[in-house]
Parts: sequence; structure tokens; C-alpha cells
Amino acid sequence: MKLAVRVIPNARRTEFSGQREGKLVLRLNAPPVAGKANKAAVEFIAKHLGIARSRVTIVSGEMSRHKVFDIAGVDTIDI
Repeated sequence: MKLAVRVIPNARRTEFSGQREGKLVLRLNAPPVAGKANKAAVEFIAKHLGIARSRVTIVSGEMSRHKVFDIAGVDTIDI
């Protein structure tokens, strides 16, 4: 399954906080430096869904706030 997300780094805490422009909004308590925000996003999504981190990969948007994640082995999610 593909998941379109708008990432907001340097937030007070890491959480999903609604939708914007048809994408989930993910606030991250991590800076957008040296891949820290990307790593935090993958870890949070995996933990939230109760799956291994290796099943969550960034398909596009590694250097952007607009990211698309591929979540292997999942058909639907409940955020």
C-alpha cells in the first residue's frame, strides 16, 4: 500500500495531526538534518501500525515535506 504524507519536522511531539491537501499530516519531533526526520517518520509509521520498520520504505520525497511511503503487506490502515 502507498501512503501519501506531508511531514512537518521540528514539531513539539511526533503524531499524526489530520489531513491537508488530501495527505496525512505527520508532525515529527526530529530535525530535517542528515536523514533524521526520514528515519523518525519510518519508525513512527511502523510503530503506529505495529509492523517491522523494514516493511516501511520511502518511495518518493526523501528531500521534501511531501513523501510517499510504501507499506509492504498492508492493505488498509487505521490512523
